[in-house]
Amino acid sequence: MLKTSSARLAAPLLLAAALLAQPALAALKPGDKAPEFSAPSSLGGQVSTFTLSAALKKGPVVLYFYPAAFTTGCTIEAHLFAEATDRYKALGATVIGVSADSIDTLNKFSVSECRSKFAVAADVDQKIMKSYDAVLGKNAERASRTSYVITPDHAILYEYTDMNPEKHVENTMHALEQWSAARKK
Repeated sequence: MLKTSSARLAAPLLLAAALLAQPALAALKPGDKAPEFSAPSSLGGQVSTFTLSAALKKGPVVLYFYPAAFTTGCTIEAHLFAEATDRYKALGATVIGVSADSIDTLNKFSVSECRSKFAVAADVDQKIMKSYDAVLGKNAERASRTSYVITPDHAILYEYTDMNPEKHVENTMHALEQWSAARKK
C-alpha cells in the first residue's frame, strides 16, 4: 500500500519536472518581422550600444539568447560562437548574444568566454527576450537558449530553441550558408 501511495505522489511530480525541462517554443518563426532593439553591449570589454537596424545594414544578424554568463552551458555556447565568428563574418553576418546579465558582468564575459570575438548585450529589463519570446519558462528572469538568423530586411530566416548549446552554431551557420547560396543564384 505504501508503494502505491508513493507512486501516485511521485507521478505528478515527475510529469511536472518533465514539462518544466522542455524548452520553450519561440513564437517568432521564419518570415516574421524581427523586433527592433538597442541595448548596451560589450565587445572585448568595451561598452557600446548595439542596434539591430544598424547591424542589419551590414548584413544578416545571428541573434542568440542565453540564460546567464559564466554558467556551464552558456560558456560552452560562447566558446562555440567565438570559434565560428570568422566563418560568420565570411558570410557577412554579425553575431550578438543577449542575456539578462549586467553590462559589468558582460564586460568580463565578452573577454574571457566570448574571446573578444563578438558582442554580448545586456537585457536587464528582459524587454528584448520578451519581444523575441525567448524567456526561460522555469525562470522568467532569464533567457531561454534560442537562436535566430535575421536577414537584412528584418525577416526571421531561422529559429532554433534548445537548452543544449551544442547545435546552435551548426544550425545557424547552415541556415546562413543556404541563404547565401540562394542569393548567389
